Amino acid sequence: MPRHIPQKTSLTLEPHQVILKPLVTEKGVHRSTRHNAYAFEVNKLATKIDVRNAIEKLFDVKVVKVATQNRKGKTRRTRFRLGQTSDWKKAIVTLHDDNRIDFF
Repeated sequence: MPRHIPQKTSLTLEPHQVILKPLVTEKGVHRSTRHNAYAFEVNKLATKIDVRNAIEKLFDVKVVKVATQNRKGKTRRTRFRLGQTSDWKKAIVTLHDDNRIDFF
């Protein structure tokens, strides 16, 4: 089966448009203290390079690695109908050992 090849777009996103919100979860806090990696919900159109540039500009840190995941929305039931939450994109950003981001 052929892989999906993303189309190149001329759309450029500003850093505050790329990073939607930080994901502060129990697993994320463990990942940040142990591996210096932080999770963010990002724009679905953003690439790894966009995420790297946005994090470095917004938080003034050095990014070592960016991993992205396309997350499927969950099925939800409301009274007599089935609905679905929106699909979203998650980025896990690993920082240089000298840098930290404080969400609290």
